[in-house]
Amino acid sequence: MSEIVILTEAAALQIKEMMKANEEENASLRVSVKGGGCSGLSYGMGFAHEVEENDTQFEQHGIQIVVNKEDAPILQGTKIDYKESMMGGGFTIDNPNAIASCGCGSSFRTATAAGTPEEC
Repeated sequence: MSEIVILTEAAALQIKEMMKANEEENASLRVSVKGGGCSGLSYGMGFAHEVEENDTQFEQHGIQIVVNKEDAPILQGTKIDYKESMMGGGFTIDNPNAIASCGCGSSFRTATAAGTPEEC
C-alpha cells in the first residue's frame, strides 16, 4: 500500500519550522479526520507524542506521520502542500476521495463517509 498521506517538500519545511518554534522537534505529525464542518468531515493536523495501538506510522522528508487506521481509507492518497501568497501562507489539502467540499476549503465529504454537516 502506498503512503496514506503525501507531504510536499514545502509542507514538510513548514511543519519542521512549526515543530522547532513550538519546541516539538521530537513529536510526530498526526493527520486525522473528524466529524463536523460545513460538508460533514474536517481535517485535523497536530503534534503527537505517542503512537496509539490503532495507528499507522510512516516517515516523509524526515517527519514521522501518524494516521489512525480508521481514518486511513478516507485520507488515502491525500496530498498536503504549503503555499505562500500575497495574503500569507497556508496548508492546502487535496484529497482524491472527497466528492464535495465547502467553500472554506477545510470541510469535505466522501462517497462512503458523510459525517454531520455544521453551519459555515
